[in-house]
Amino acid sequence: MGKLLSDDDIQQYHRDGFFAPARVMSADDALAFRRKFEAYEAAHEGWYEMSKGQKLYLLQTWARDLAKHPKILDAVEDVMGPNLMVWGLSLFIKDAGSPNYVSWHQDSTYWGLSKPNVTTAWIALSPANRQSGCMKMMPGTHQWEQIAHKDTLAQENLLTRGQEIAVNVNEDDAAYLELEPGEISLHNIRTVHASAPNVSTDRRIGIAVRYITPDVKQVNADGDSAWLVRGEDTDGNAIIDKDRVETGHPRPPGNRRTDGGLAGDADLGFNAAIKHRPDNAFVHVIVTDLKQAFGKTLRHPGRRPRAAG
Repeated sequence: MGKLLSDDDIQQYHRDGFFAPARVMSADDALAFRRKFEAYEAAHEGWYEMSKGQKLYLLQTWARDLAKHPKILDAVEDVMGPNLMVWGLSLFIKDAGSPNYVSWHQDSTYWGLSKPNVTTAWIALSPANRQSGCMKMMPGTHQWEQIAHKDTLAQENLLTRGQEIAVNVNEDDAAYLELEPGEISLHNIRTVHASAPNVSTDRRIGIAVRYITPDVKQVNADGDSAWLVRGEDTDGNAIIDKDRVETGHPRPPGNRRTDGGLAGDADLGFNAAIKHRPDNAFVHVIVTDLKQAFGKTLRHPGRRPRAAG
């Protein structure tokens, strides 16, 4: 028996490459997170189109609180082990009646991670069902090697490159992961999955947190960062998103055990954002949020190289 999942649940995850549903919070708590997200969304028009919420836990406490939610970590630990790091966070929003969809794909296609010790916890903040375009999975495909993908750049595809697997799948074999607000699903980085448009009358709001084990390396770039949220960093492969500490109380040197604080390596986050999206409006949103998060005056990154740090 795991901390949250039963033995049968854990066995299903390893057999099929996914598991759902797991209740991690009440519907009321999920609604509270939804309201915080939608307040942030309303305050920063166009932020989603530019950033997709990547590493939003560095900027917003509600995103941080979701990524380190104890019951979510319990479920992830049940399938991955005690040492967990958050590598990324993505938002998948489908408005009511939206034609947006996600094509059949493997998450591992462009992430550049060295091994498939990666689990996504997909958190439902609104109903995710067949009408609203819930995720659908192809059981057992996590045991496949990396499949060739093709980039479609389809405008209505929520994936950044509209990537889809270059092989046909039998839709009749798909498992639909229907979730109520406050429930999560778990899936492996190689599990082939997709989702259809939202034909319901409510938004479908999903937040996908990507967890890795410390032995996973970034192989497509010089450096990458991750946030230690449970256990220990046993390998030192990632640049550690620093825990927030109060001024005048520096963190003891050499302490590699998580204290559950905020991951706040702003310099790294800025550099990655600016490299891929040198947009002054986008940078302004990040600067504004970090000023709120850290209570410090920050220079605009466009003023000089690496000024954001």
